[in-house]
Amino acid sequence: MLLVTHHALLVTTKLIEERYNFVNYDIKDISLAEQGRFRMQWAAREMPVLNLIEERFAKDRPLEGLRLSACLHVTAETGNLMRVLQTGGADVVLTASNPLSTQDDVAAALVAHNEMSVFAIKGEDNDTYYRHLHAALDFKPNMTMDDGCDLLATLHSERADLLEYIIGGTEETTTGVIRLKAMAKDGALKYPVIAVNDAMTKHLFDNRYGTGQSTLDGIIRATNILLAGKTFVVGGYGWCSRGIAMRAKGLGANVVVTEIDPLKALEAVMDGFRVMPLLEAAPIGDLFCTATGDIHVFDQPHFEAMKDGAIMANSGHFNVEINIPALEGMSTEWRRVRHQLDEYVLNDGRRLYLAGEGRLVNLAAAEGHPASVMDMSFANQAMSAVYMRTHAHELANEVYSVPEAQDQEIARMKLSAMGVAIDVLTPEQENYLASWTEGT
Repeated sequence: MLLVTHHALLVTTKLIEERYNFVNYDIKDISLAEQGRFRMQWAAREMPVLNLIEERFAKDRPLEGLRLSACLHVTAETGNLMRVLQTGGADVVLTASNPLSTQDDVAAALVAHNEMSVFAIKGEDNDTYYRHLHAALDFKPNMTMDDGCDLLATLHSERADLLEYIIGGTEETTTGVIRLKAMAKDGALKYPVIAVNDAMTKHLFDNRYGTGQSTLDGIIRATNILLAGKTFVVGGYGWCSRGIAMRAKGLGANVVVTEIDPLKALEAVMDGFRVMPLLEAAPIGDLFCTATGDIHVFDQPHFEAMKDGAIMANSGHFNVEINIPALEGMSTEWRRVRHQLDEYVLNDGRRLYLAGEGRLVNLAAAEGHPASVMDMSFANQAMSAVYMRTHAHELANEVYSVPEAQDQEIARMKLSAMGVAIDVLTPEQENYLASWTEGT
């Protein structure tokens, strides 16, 4: 049976290569397509809201004729989003939003089974990464879909001649929204963008529960260490860092939070965490993880204070939160000791460890967010693409929030899929809430 299956795979691979040689793509291995298809099907079982949207898209075709270039983490969940956008009528090109976040079998499945142009290889170098961004822009898209704003930034800075084709875009993550708002403030943003990250059904769930679970998954896969009893230092207390702190505490770690915002620091204290400056936490931490969206959160003074054997990871979008050049400059030796775990031997003999090359550890060393939480995030992406397609002509070159009605609808759909019912206000209650005359 195994021999027959292997033979069938070889035949399928040959047919794929012959049939789809006209599709423009750059991936690792087309023969991984069946494996990727199974992975996408498994994820789809946990994405009921997106599946309902696909049914609607198949009937209405709201994206008919739209050319859409997406720069996202190429995972099974993203693959299902791309499939739904195609079902809605869009002509889609996909490129990776991080050199280490691609699932190569999913990339192959999208080329082979969806005839989609995909430019993504896990472990690609920076030159290849940007070459892939340009390949996605060569498509002359009408809409961009970003995770980190690299595609939009490249379009504005290097391919401005293509701006005439663009009606709008969407952005998936906190880091990208920060960049977009800076562009809008400077008057540099040339088309409207919906900040999908800021939807309640995105950041309250994806950032907290998705990042919390998947970050710890990545750290454990990279290190295979027991978290119980360890001192775990979390940089920041935004939604992503809250999820990391929560899950680390749940696994028995002694969690320390570092912050610059007094309100978030106060919240962390009242959530039961120790809060202190990072320089005070550096000598006592066993593990360090940052998810702030800022640069050099862990820097040379912190490395100098860390104990022998300390492990660092990053769950922010870019690999700048840990000052890797400074770490390399302090080191006499470097080696890869486990898959996605590097050892740096410092001048004084101490050993510090870096997971996932300082990139998103949940995708570099694991599989990213669980499909169930990405269900809401990607439902927002799909519906935001329709909203932008419909309303772009009314919008200025600004960053827009997801419409509240859309947020509410996705939450209702998710609850329904989970078999959860909620109450509704009576007419009397609605009148009371709308009135100012009622009192004691």
